[in-house]
Amino acid sequence: MSYDVAFRYGQALDPSALITIGTTLHAVHAAITDCRNAGIEVESDPAVILLVRHLSHVCADRPDDAELRRACMARITDLRNRPVLKTLALRGVAYDEPAKRLFHSEGRAALRRLAEALGLEEDTFGIRCNKAGPAVSGEITLHGETLWVQFSLGPFGPDREVRFRKVRDRQDHIGERNHWGSVRELVEPERFAARIRRELKLAAPEPVAPRLVA
Repeated sequence: MSYDVAFRYGQALDPSALITIGTTLHAVHAAITDCRNAGIEVESDPAVILLVRHLSHVCADRPDDAELRRACMARITDLRNRPVLKTLALRGVAYDEPAKRLFHSEGRAALRRLAEALGLEEDTFGIRCNKAGPAVSGEITLHGETLWVQFSLGPFGPDREVRFRKVRDRQDHIGERNHWGSVRELVEPERFAARIRRELKLAAPEPVAPRLVA
């Protein structure tokens, strides 16, 4: 018994209805699925080949390669200048493992920048991650001698992605009352550090003495 169907052959012979990239790609994907279901080699299927070639005709009136390459490079530059944590906070990372990995790597980096802005010495704080289950973002926690800061997405609502409180030491996991901050504040570490010091009544970091060069 053959599990092949005739639809993709007819569509390949008359692709006039496929006038956009989206509809053409959908037809290509559907044709590939039909081939696999029928046990037919995708690379040599005439319908798949004709549909893929039709895609080049659909793209013929688009800008040339050089212009498209410039547009791609401009998009890359623009995205690099936008903190990815803001985007992740808006879209969420639940059930999206690549996005969740990015959230944790960028979150650790953001808390490390915050520690630097707070003037914390390297051996006076730790940063730990709890990825938790697939339905949640998990959290990244900065725990120092006098403060505790935790970053997560979702459970406390927008503009409450960061909570921070004063603690007695690095063994104190309860501390004083919570204060709340947003991911927008976290990506501006100098300003956020000033707010944390003010609200938790922390001493300002001692200025680093200039190094003498012989």
